[in-house]
Amino acid sequence: MRSFLKDIPTNGSAPAPRDTWRSYPAAQQPGWPDRAALRAVTDELEAAPPLVFAGECDLLKERLAAVARGEAFLLQGGDCAETFEGVGADAIRDKLSTLLQMAVVLTYAGSLPVVKLGRLAGQYAKPRSKPTETRDGTELPVYRGDAVNGFDFTDTARVPDPDRLLRMYRSSATTLNLVRAFTTGGYASLRQVHNWNQDFVSGSPSGRRYEALADEIDQALHFMHATGNDPHGVDTVEFFVSHEGLLLDYEAALTRVDEFSGKPYATSGHLLWIGERTRDLDGAHVEYFSRINNPIAVKLGPTTEPDTALRLIDRLDPDREPGRLTFVVRMGAGKVQDILPPLVEKVAASGAPVAWVCDPMHGNTVEAPSGHKTRRFDDVLDEIRGFFEVHRSLGTHPGGIHVEFTGNDVTECTGGGHEVLLEDLASRYESVCDPRLNRSQSLDLGFLVAEFLRTRESAPDSPLVGTSGSAV
Repeated sequence: MRSFLKDIPTNGSAPAPRDTWRSYPAAQQPGWPDRAALRAVTDELEAAPPLVFAGECDLLKERLAAVARGEAFLLQGGDCAETFEGVGADAIRDKLSTLLQMAVVLTYAGSLPVVKLGRLAGQYAKPRSKPTETRDGTELPVYRGDAVNGFDFTDTARVPDPDRLLRMYRSSATTLNLVRAFTTGGYASLRQVHNWNQDFVSGSPSGRRYEALADEIDQALHFMHATGNDPHGVDTVEFFVSHEGLLLDYEAALTRVDEFSGKPYATSGHLLWIGERTRDLDGAHVEYFSRINNPIAVKLGPTTEPDTALRLIDRLDPDREPGRLTFVVRMGAGKVQDILPPLVEKVAASGAPVAWVCDPMHGNTVEAPSGHKTRRFDDVLDEIRGFFEVHRSLGTHPGGIHVEFTGNDVTECTGGGHEVLLEDLASRYESVCDPRLNRSQSLDLGFLVAEFLRTRESAPDSPLVGTSGSAV
């Protein structure tokens, strides 16, 4: 495994590569009240071991290059916002097994390798639309995630506390240790496909459908064993972690130079992404991301202009490195087929090897009569369907999905095969931020997306095929 230097050298009086962002406007950063305390925390983080390694990040980049070429599919998912209380073996196992079940369904039906990327081990901070919230006439700072402040609506809880960055680091390390144990210790083996379903909701339609597929996989494995052709790679799984690289003081403190290549990497996660609210071309996030060598992603919402997408490519991937840049589009079910085509057309015509991924969650959030934020399962599915149809019509590759889900049987999104009704929302609404698909809804989605993959069609006569290496 590659090793890292402890610190990043500067060039005379010039700032270190991890710190050039400090001269740019930084959106969505907490108003830390004690800058000396923040400095003490970042000093400690700068001396801490990396959470991930350059070789792992480079491997993910190779896998995402295959996604961009149309040779693989990305499944990215996990909590909207991780919480410190949610760090535990059972919770992490349940999220991992849900993603693995979805990946098995997609792989089996689509006959494509599935790159598995969790929203895990770092998703502790969230951008917010307003800096404060008001309840019963009391105004307090908004909750920005456990990495910044507390969820309780009190003066003490809502004060940004830099010590939480240390707890974020330790919680992320614990999560990664558990993920690595599960994925290399036999739990993630394809021979365990039935065991992943043991604690599933009784009577779940998607659970029964999954069991039938698991039977088919079992039969295939038994056949191959009987013929003396045991498949390689069924007992372990490649699994990567990602989060929004929102808190730049934290990310900069965990940036290290790889001794092998001499390049800086963010060692807080394998892939980091820039959110819709922080993708300003002249902002601090784009500047910081332009300096790290990880695979990165950018969220693109419905206001994105094609020229903006091209400028982001020039800024973040000037060398057009395959696997370096992923665009995660979040348009809304009613807008995706109108807004996405000119973006894809212009990027494809430029020859940039971008991977295209659909986030069907953030553009489809509504408020229920009860006041709960929710998402309709049918809207989530409709946006993915529109995403696939756009790429099919252009002859480009629908590279993956990015979803918010939990391994628990929560009631936060309505619909699904084991239907959650509006009146059910209050029964198990556990999210501290945005609504997530529960385990049954997630597997429902996996089967339905698998149908889109199975029926995908190439477009050999399309002028876009081959221009960016992304045709199916």
